[in-house]
Formats: sequence, structure tokens, C-alpha cells
Amino acid sequence: MARYCGPVCRLCRREGEKLFLKGERCYTGKCSVEKREGGPGQHGRGRQTFSNFKIQLREKQKVKRTYGLLETQFHGVFERAAGTKGVTGTELLVLLERRLDNIVYRLGLGSSRRQARQIVNHGHVLVNGKRVSIPSYTTSPGDVVEVAERSKKNPLVVAGMEAARSRVIPDWLSLDQQAVRGTINSAPTREQLPPTIREQLIVELYSR
Repeated sequence: MARYCGPVCRLCRREGEKLFLKGERCYTGKCSVEKREGGPGQHGRGRQTFSNFKIQLREKQKVKRTYGLLETQFHGVFERAAGTKGVTGTELLVLLERRLDNIVYRLGLGSSRRQARQIVNHGHVLVNGKRVSIPSYTTSPGDVVEVAERSKKNPLVVAGMEAARSRVIPDWLSLDQQAVRGTINSAPTREQLPPTIREQLIVELYSR
């Protein structure tokens, strides 16, 4: 499967804000967004002009990079959201949040979405007692997501949980830390989703 393999800190600098792509490092003074001004590259500090198209594009790129998707994957999720009866922008974010790799990240079983995706890919995660190794798997309310018994002492899983221990778990999820098991209580509402995302700009971009 195609994926971005370049330096992730430059993605945060391009968007001008933390996307929390590098786990624990993003919460320290080592974060590149705090250490360096402007975007990446030799022209990163140059004067920029902003058109409506550029604002919409940057918002789409920000969300796409936050959840670790490439353009084809992201557009596919948008098409699914557009085919629902709800508000397209909100449904887009809900579908992204319901991805299995994001659920693993939100539950604190991985320090970043990239690490959570690796944990899922390696077969360490069970959904309702069955092993699922597809990061894009769409979960549903009532699903139980847990780390397989044989994987609870895996260094990758243990390190991810240690790094994410201080993170707050969203209200629509619950976690049993002793059993390393989380439950999806409900689908997230817009109020429970990241307030910094302006999803209407993405809808406007794809509607051009």
C-alpha cells in the first residue's frame, strides 16, 4: 500500500500547526513547529498570498495529513460521506475518526496514528474478538477494540501505551487499561471532533 515515507515534521511546518504526527516528540520543545518559523524549504519564510482556493486546499491537506491518508484514499472517504444523508463535512470527519488506526490512537494504544497503523498492520489488534489487520477498517458503535493477549507485552505496544498515558480519551470512547480493551460507546458528534478543522472548506473544494 502506498504511503508517505518522507520527514513528517515538514508536513506540520507546511500547515503552520502541530498535526501530532510524531507522537511524544510533538509535546516537547523538540517539536519543529516551535523550533523553526515558517514553512519548510528555502522559501518557507517568504511572503505568502492567500486565495480562496489556497485556503481550501491547505485545509484539505491538513486533514489528509493528520489522518495519514493519500489523495485517492481521502477522496474515497469524501465520496462515502457525500453519499450519506447527514452533513457531508461532519460525516467526513466521523468516517475518519471511525477508522481502526484512529481508534487505536485515540484509545492511547499508540503514541501516534502512524504507530497505531503499524500496530494494526502487524496483527496486534482484535475487533469483537477477531483479528483485524486493515487500518482503514470502519468501526461501529458497540465494537470492542483490544490488543491480542500474546501482544500485550510487545515492545511496540508497550512503548505506545507509555507514551500516550497522559492523553485524554474522547467521551465517545471508553478504555479498560488493565485489560487493554476499549469500547466505542457511540459515533462522535461534531462537538466531540477537533474544533480546529474547518470541514466546510473541504466540501467547497471538492464541489468546484
